[in-house]
Amino acid sequence: MSQNHDQIKLVIADDHEIFRDGLALMLAKQPHIELAAQAEDGNELVDIVKKYEPDVILTDIKMPRLDGIAATQEILKLYPAAKIIALSMFDEESLIVDMLEAGAKGYLLKNADKQEILDAITEVYNDKVFYCRHTSARLASLIVKSKFNPHKKQQLPAFTDREKEIIKLICKQLTAQEIGEQLFLSKRTVEGYRIKILEKMNVKNTAGVVVYALKNSLISEEELL
Repeated sequence: MSQNHDQIKLVIADDHEIFRDGLALMLAKQPHIELAAQAEDGNELVDIVKKYEPDVILTDIKMPRLDGIAATQEILKLYPAAKIIALSMFDEESLIVDMLEAGAKGYLLKNADKQEILDAITEVYNDKVFYCRHTSARLASLIVKSKFNPHKKQQLPAFTDREKEIIKLICKQLTAQEIGEQLFLSKRTVEGYRIKILEKMNVKNTAGVVVYALKNSLISEEELL
């Protein structure tokens, strides 16, 4: 699982052949991705990970014989640095949390578009956590209450009072324009703050900001309601 090459070596696992084939077709066209192998269940996934030692693993959660959660635990015993992304249906929120607690570094809903799938692979490859942008408030809350805390080993960055104000408004799903109007700032200034906040939190999107802010008491669940 080296990072000495330009391409990201990837394996995928999903028991739905049509979905898997469509995903594989899209990924195979990406110049920065080498699709090494595919699996249709967790046992096969563990075997191909042993054989190919991929940089990133994209796996369904619900699979026959061995599910994604058990496969993740098995893979991380063999390769503690493995980078795993869970693929999930929108109604599998508690299973997503189980995957994160098992050691996955991110998750995608199966209705994610091509760009978000590619973003997730790149972010996780670069040692970041990826939260699907369609994360519901309920899922964010479940993640916050779970044992999953990718930031616990990091020294938490300091946020200015202005950044804290903007974090709360981002969490409330306000646009840069709306935040600017509320705080008497230009849209461009707000966008500058947003970029800095995402960098400090080491997250990619609003869903990541919400989970980070809740996990680190920058906003309360009550304020989101």
